[in-house]
Amino acid sequence: MHAFTYILQIATLVCVGAVATLEAAAEVPDPLAYVTNQGGGVTVLNARTFKPLADIAVGKDPRGLAITPDGRWLLTANQGSADVSVVDTGTRKEIKRIAVGRNVEFMSISPDGRRAFVTYEPSSEGGPPGKNPPTEKADKDDAPAEVAIIDLSQWAVVGRIKAARETEAIEFSPDGKRLLVANEGDNTVGIYDLSTLKLIQTVDVAPFGNRPRGIKIAPDASTYVVTLENSNNLLLLDATFQPVKTVPTERGPYGLAFDRDGRYLWVAASRADQLQVFDARTYALVAAIPVGKRCWHFSFTPDAQKLLLACGRSNSVQVIDPQKREVVETLAGYKVPWGVVTYPTSVGSLDAPR
Repeated sequence: MHAFTYILQIATLVCVGAVATLEAAAEVPDPLAYVTNQGGGVTVLNARTFKPLADIAVGKDPRGLAITPDGRWLLTANQGSADVSVVDTGTRKEIKRIAVGRNVEFMSISPDGRRAFVTYEPSSEGGPPGKNPPTEKADKDDAPAEVAIIDLSQWAVVGRIKAARETEAIEFSPDGKRLLVANEGDNTVGIYDLSTLKLIQTVDVAPFGNRPRGIKIAPDASTYVVTLENSNNLLLLDATFQPVKTVPTERGPYGLAFDRDGRYLWVAASRADQLQVFDARTYALVAAIPVGKRCWHFSFTPDAQKLLLACGRSNSVQVIDPQKREVVETLAGYKVPWGVVTYPTSVGSLDAPR
């Protein structure tokens, strides 16, 4: 009897354990993707099935976006309302607005997860540099852009970095002590010391191309890659921020990202309606995928099995198979989509795992 009771108890524990394991597995949520619509709010979709789940109202004309490391908060940089929205991802409701300044655009959370950095342009009238000399009007609009620093524990701007003209993408050094800022308005990349918020180095990209927009560090931290939109090429900088070489692209390179393994570099050639793939060792072109109109930013899904590309002028998000290197689905109904991030965090042109 005692042996039978013992066996029965063991069997019960095994069954209970199996049920608990199944319940725990069932409770693991599907990954999510968040897409900013310049003509609306934020679309939330299932990053496994790609089905839309919700639309979140935020400030006017959201562009850049970022999610905190714990997935609790989503932040959007709202160009039209000159502020940043803070969204509770649990309720999918905006809970706060943080005033920043005119023409906010890019946003990134620091590697330690404590601060958000947001580029904005107090004077946004002057256009990018070109062959023609600046006009009198452009001269009046030469006020430098800035990077606002938001403390994520206070939800408040706690500092501002004076940049150059028309700031675009930002990137951090591997140790989190340096901030790189692409300044399209004067063809420079500025490097800032985050302990002092002071400019410590300037890279002049004019000898290599025109209009720096995106910037990404390679997974091995050996190289920074800058997209030069108007000259249709990439500029590679070494770990000390010295120019190394240029790589030709199709027209209008903008958002870019290395894949998780660092084998390939993906570049959105937005004016050529292509997503290009380069060998990350040789930077030779290995694929060019036809995509929609003005596709600016993208993200891999957390399982790295698909890539989500925001195509602004096609009002769609395209799902790409990175192994087949082809579009496998087009998600319609978006309103000038600009950027994509996911949770759990995956690599993309706006975000990367910390």
